[in-house]
Amino acid sequence: MIERTVDELSPLVGTRPACRALGAASATIYRRRRPPEPRPRRPRSAPVRALSAAEREAVLELLHSPRFVDCSPAQVWATLLDEGRYLASERTMYRLLAANGEVRERRDQLRHPAYQRPELLAERPNEVWSWDISKLLGPAKWTYYYLYMILDVFSRYAVGWTVQQRESARVAEALIAQAAEQQQIRPGALTVHADRGSSMTSKPVALLLADLGVLKTHSRPYTSTDNPYSEAQFRTLKYRPAFPDRFDSIEHARAFCREFVDWYNNHHRHSGIGLMTPASVHYGRAEQLHDQRARVLAAAYAAMPERFVRGSPRPPALPTAAWINKPDTKEVAH
Repeated sequence: MIERTVDELSPLVGTRPACRALGAASATIYRRRRPPEPRPRRPRSAPVRALSAAEREAVLELLHSPRFVDCSPAQVWATLLDEGRYLASERTMYRLLAANGEVRERRDQLRHPAYQRPELLAERPNEVWSWDISKLLGPAKWTYYYLYMILDVFSRYAVGWTVQQRESARVAEALIAQAAEQQQIRPGALTVHADRGSSMTSKPVALLLADLGVLKTHSRPYTSTDNPYSEAQFRTLKYRPAFPDRFDSIEHARAFCREFVDWYNNHHRHSGIGLMTPASVHYGRAEQLHDQRARVLAAAYAAMPERFVRGSPRPPALPTAAWINKPDTKEVAH
């Protein structure tokens, strides 16, 4: 805009006075009117100390040889010096490899696969189970007991558990089989999710699930959020007031876990399922309890409405779905 105004005033007062009046740089105006011609670039002569084409080929041939194909330029350079040979500096070897697109790991190596993010939806009990194993400290240093726990994702109900001396695929197989029989799981109705521990990915467990017609999924490596329900239950266990620093024996550990599972399933009002107990949700008593809570709150509101500043209270909503890694559902603006 300023340049256009300068062009309009220049025939009347001159370019420089117009630039001074408008606060523009006269050199910019002149440069725009007469752009400088690009200078021809003279070819750069090769330095005297540069390797010749034949020498570069010799160095690359040596780097590609079976003897040195797995070695870094530093290793090649040092080996040649020990043999009384010098072809090029280490930096020159790197430059030659870079010019050929070879500054990378030149060996073919096994690469980790791209693990898929598990996305599981449970809309009713016995649709998705989550299971895991947690260590419990034993009576002496470096001694542990192993708590196996299977949790229903929708209801948070512990459908199976055991405490054993060691982690074993056979124990996991027996526990899952027992839980599936007790819950009367039909083929094709259940998905079992776990992390990538040795017991979880073992062949006996995989064969059992296949025989039962149960699908299996696994968390991504080092991603605890892919198995959040089991992790949260273990945290609840270990933050109980009576949870000991160490268990005196495996009988002690089993007795404690037995009391915990009974409390967790039948007495613990879980915030993730509308402050219902897992047993009430798992066995279909939640709607009746929800209606009873609603009647109690309605009676309290009718007796003293002034105490409820936000109107008639309602009990927490019952769960309708439980996700492991719910997919993003951002609406597209129209």
